[in-house]
Amino acid sequence: MTASQHEQGVGEMTAQTWITLSLRVLLGAWFLYSGGFKIFGSGLDVFAGDLHNYRLLPDDLVAPVAYLVAWTEVVAGLLLMFGVWRRGSILVIFAMVIGFMVFIGWAWLQQLDISCGCRGDGEPISFWFKVIELPGYLLILLWLWWKGDKAPGLWTQKKQNMA
Repeated sequence: MTASQHEQGVGEMTAQTWITLSLRVLLGAWFLYSGGFKIFGSGLDVFAGDLHNYRLLPDDLVAPVAYLVAWTEVVAGLLLMFGVWRRGSILVIFAMVIGFMVFIGWAWLQQLDISCGCRGDGEPISFWFKVIELPGYLLILLWLWWKGDKAPGLWTQKKQNMA
C-alpha cells in the first residue's frame, strides 16, 4: 500500500474502493451468517445430516467436516469483513466455494433430492440458482483479490493510527 493510500481518508475513497469495501463486508457477513446459523441456529447435527445425504464422505468424517466447514465460514467471514488477513480469508472462502461446487455438482449429477445444507435451513437444492450463486461468489472473490488492498480494513486503520 502506498503512502498516499495510507493518507487517504474515508471521505476521500473512490467509488471503486467503496464497491470493494462493500463487497468484502457483505460477502464476509454472508459467510458469517451462514456458518453461524449452522452452529447456533439449526445446529451442527442438522448440517452433518445434510452433508451425509450427499453420500460423498465416509460416515466417520461427516461430523468433523460439518464442524470444520461451519466454524471456518464464521472465522473466514469475520476476517474478510474486518479486512484482517484479507488474502488468507479470500483463499479459504474461495476453496470452500470450490468444495461447495463439487458437492452441489455431484448432487445434481446423481439427481439427489436433498437439502442443500448451505444455510442449515433444510431448503432443497435449487440447482439452477446455484449455477449463478456459486460462480458469483468466485467473481466477487477474484475482484477482492485483485482490488482488495485498496479498501480500508481493521489492520490498515490500526497501522494508519500508529503512524
